[in-house]
Amino acid sequence: MWDFPFFPEQASTFAQRVDLLYFVLVGLSLLFAGILPFVMLYLIVKYHRSMKANRQNPVNSSLSLELTWSIIPLVLALVVFFWSAWLYLDMTRPPPDTLEVYVIGKQWMWHAQHPSGKRENNELHVPVGQPVKLIMTSQDVIHSFYIPAFRVKQDVVPGRYTVMWFEATKEGEYHLFCAEYCGTEHSRMVGRVVAMSLADYQRWLTAETDVIGPAAAGQDTPVQLEPMALAGQQIFAQQGCASCHRLETNVRAPVLEKLYGSTVRLDTGETFIADENYIRQSILDPASQVVAGFEPIMPTYEDQLTEDQLLQLIAYIKAIGNPDGSTP
Repeated sequence: MWDFPFFPEQASTFAQRVDLLYFVLVGLSLLFAGILPFVMLYLIVKYHRSMKANRQNPVNSSLSLELTWSIIPLVLALVVFFWSAWLYLDMTRPPPDTLEVYVIGKQWMWHAQHPSGKRENNELHVPVGQPVKLIMTSQDVIHSFYIPAFRVKQDVVPGRYTVMWFEATKEGEYHLFCAEYCGTEHSRMVGRVVAMSLADYQRWLTAETDVIGPAAAGQDTPVQLEPMALAGQQIFAQQGCASCHRLETNVRAPVLEKLYGSTVRLDTGETFIADENYIRQSILDPASQVVAGFEPIMPTYEDQLTEDQLLQLIAYIKAIGNPDGSTP
């Protein structure tokens, strides 16, 4: 028990900043909730009717005293507010050069898939010194992705994508927990985050440890898992999406090239940024957000695609949304 650290190791760019804010809040709490009550108790005892004290010329009011105990707490509260708001904004706005990893929470495990197609369960391998953006959803109930050493936590909600990012600063293995009660096996929904050098991470990504099927005829080794975007391209073709969402087709449907990240206007007059949640909603419930100038003719794919397939399809749509139209 004594080997359990009072505070987890600081292993991300956020860790020191979060801890500093935490200790400032604890210090202010001790100041107001720990010291001031003793000052009040001292004054109560000193000026009790049974005590000898100078009670001449009692002060009925003091503008300077009232301003002091009003302005100082106000300034401290504003400092904490803007400090925490600034930190919150930094933690919720990933930089543009992040490495994206897709995560699915399910009872009771974490499933992660890297853009290269590499998959892992209850583990997450990340490079040190590289911002990592997690795009997460749940297959069943609400979970919460929590890495104590990185000081980051984000709810994982069914039916939508939530985003969390961090940058590891130290190589090592760190705890991964679900911080939201999610059922009878909640306490066993644990894993590890492995932070490694960029070179080691690249080697790990290319290691032939994850496969999608047996070896092809004449080959001695199994077929390596295809990248997510290529898997999504296959789903795009299998589901017949290309028959409508291509420039050369006769069906009037929105073109998906350069869609991701653009502003989309709906027939209701509303505008949305075409992010992961918008694309997901358009696939599962297309009638809920019909693009202006088009008819609601797209069928729903609710219950026809798994969460993995949805993520792969979104990865493909994001890939053809690149400025050069390239697919990873």
